[in-house]
This record gives sequence, structure tokens and C-alpha cells, in this order.
Amino acid sequence: MTKSRALALIALTELLGMSVWFSASAVIPALAKTWALGPSGQAWLTMSVQLGFVAGALVSAVFNLSDLMPAGRLFALSSLLAGSATLAIPLSGAGLGSALALRFATGLFLAGVYPVGMKITATWTREDRGFGVGLLVGALTLGSAAPHLFKALGRPGGQWRPVLVISGALAVLGGLLATAFVREGPNRTAVPRFDWKYVGSIWRDRPVVLANLGYFGHMWELYAAWTWVPVFLVASFRQAGLDDRLAALAGFAFVGAGAAGSLVAGRIADRLGRTAVTSAAMAVSGVCSLVAGFLFGASPWLLTALVLVWGFAVVADSAQFSAGVSELAPDDRIGTALTLQTSLGFLLTLVTIRVVPALAGRFGWRYAFAGLAIGPAAGIWAMLRLRRLPAATRMASGRR
Repeated sequence: MTKSRALALIALTELLGMSVWFSASAVIPALAKTWALGPSGQAWLTMSVQLGFVAGALVSAVFNLSDLMPAGRLFALSSLLAGSATLAIPLSGAGLGSALALRFATGLFLAGVYPVGMKITATWTREDRGFGVGLLVGALTLGSAAPHLFKALGRPGGQWRPVLVISGALAVLGGLLATAFVREGPNRTAVPRFDWKYVGSIWRDRPVVLANLGYFGHMWELYAAWTWVPVFLVASFRQAGLDDRLAALAGFAFVGAGAAGSLVAGRIADRLGRTAVTSAAMAVSGVCSLVAGFLFGASPWLLTALVLVWGFAVVADSAQFSAGVSELAPDDRIGTALTLQTSLGFLLTLVTIRVVPALAGRFGWRYAFAGLAIGPAAGIWAMLRLRRLPAATRMASGRR
């Protein structure tokens, strides 16, 4: 199999598998009406997935599951199970409690899709790894955006069951395709296992700590924005007298724009450096988070233009933090460092996913996203500090 075909297949199956992540979040307004959900219940539809993902990432790393079974098989099985858990919500007539348990299971299984997909991608890339990981994150982004497109193309009235059925079925299809076609490439190397004894030393490694702080700043903003900006768009478009399906289409465009951001940033970072690209992306997304609320109820076209820029920038830097930590950490500690980065980053998202709807309920949408700018500001500070360290030359072939 050629490298380009392998990467295309990995990206396609990643897109299909990740379509279940925001399948419930995309139909929050309809589910809130069906199950009489307040801000807390609405937030938990996404938070349960985040918690499941963290649990799955830790279990996979501690027990080194990708060494116990071929990575391609683990990837395929995880996608099949994530799709099945999502399908079970509409097909079983689950209520909120059962739905949250199934959303947790979805996140648990997705820990075998995203990180494992990244590991498989790494076996097909070397000098172009920034672009390869960017391609994978772009596929993840489009998959995450897909439920908003399904909602936009559906019938008026906010039907939620078809969105979950289509998303779940696509993840199952992704698992079947991965079973048949996804394999590791020629650059496969043994990945050091997660080791608790290295945890303390990682937090004493200043370059790795700064790279992680940059990632945490990015995560502070990203998943809260992906969860609530589409809901914000529905409320804003309604106030302007426009159909919810147009708002759903704008929500799809907001999340989906990140796919282009990931690809562009991956190419640029391999040439100009990771700290420069991540700092620029966070500066743009931070400004957008401050401005977006003030356009609530204003021109839908102006608001859509702003969120397209925000969507492009908010995920453009994502892959570069993982690539940076893999370049900065000692070889025998890369597995531990990446597991800690991912797990703590996703745990952090629980804070802002919960806080944004609380702020919107108390102060209105105008100020709901302003607090997200704290993350990019902290992330920029960390990456600029990292840029001044000699160790930064280990990233992106010396391009910092």
C-alpha cells in the first residue's frame, strides 16, 4: 500500500469513527426539550464523553493495549463499539441516565480511535509528521462537525434520533473499513509504555511542562467552543428570525473549518516551527472568543464569518502540541508524557464545558465565551517562554 493511500484511509476511518463524539451535543436543544434538561444536564451530554475518553486513554496506556493487539485491529474494534454505544441511545429508547452511561462508553471506546489513529499515522510519516498528524486532526474535526450537518439536512423541528442513528452507523462503517484496510506503516517502532515512576520527572522537565501548559490553554477553549458555539448560533439565528437548520449549517462550518486549520498549520509548523504557529493560532482564537458574544442577535452573516475564523484557528494548533511533546520528552518517557498530556487536557475541558452554559444563563450569551480567552492567553505565554529555551530546537527539526 502506498503512503498517500494509507494516510487517506486512516483519515477517512478516523472521520467516520469520530462522528459520534458530538452526536448528542449537536441536538442539545431538542434533547433539552425532550428530557427537560437544565444547563447541568445539557453540559453532561458532552462531559460524560470527555470523562469516558480520559478513562479509556488511561486504561489503554497503563495496560499498553496497542501492544497486546495490532493497532489497526484495536482502532477498528474501538470504532465499532463507539458506534454501537451511540446507536443504542435512540434504538433502545434510553432516558437521560442511560444516555449518559452510553455517552461515557462512547468516550471510553473513542480512546482507541483518536490516539491509536495518531500512532498509526506516525508509522507512515517521519519528516512530514506535522502534516500527517494535522491530517488526522483535520479528519477528527470533520467527524466532530458531521452531526451538525446531519441536523441541518434533516427535517424541520429538531429531530434528534436520526442524527444519532446516522452518526452511530458511520462509526460502525468506519470500523468495518478499518478492519479491512488500516495497517501500520514501515516506520513502526516500539512505543515506551506508560510508567508511573516517570510522572514526577516529567513535571520537572521545564520544556515539556511549558509545552503541556500551552496544550492546556488550547484545551481550555477548544471543547467548550465546539460544544456551545453551535448552540449559541441556534439562539442567535432564532433571534434574527432564521431557521434552525441554517444555524446548524453554520455550526457545522464552525467546527469543520478546523480541518483546514489543522492541515495548514501542520504544513507551516514543519517549516516555521511549532511555537510560532501555536502562538499565532491561540491569539486569533482568543480574540474571537472575546468578540463573538457581542454579535449575538446581530447579522447572521457577520457572525458566521467570525465563527469561521474562530473555527479555523481554535484547532489549528492542536496537533502541534502532541508533536512538540513527542520531540521534547526523553525517548523512554514519550508514552507517559503523551498520556498525561491527553488525560489532563481532557479533564480540564470539563470546567469550561460546564461554566459556559452557566454564564449564558446568568449573564446572557454576550459574555458567555469571554472566559475562554484565559486559556489562549496562558498558552501563548507558555509557548513564547518555551521558544526562548535551547531545548526548543529539538522541535520541528530545529525550527522551534
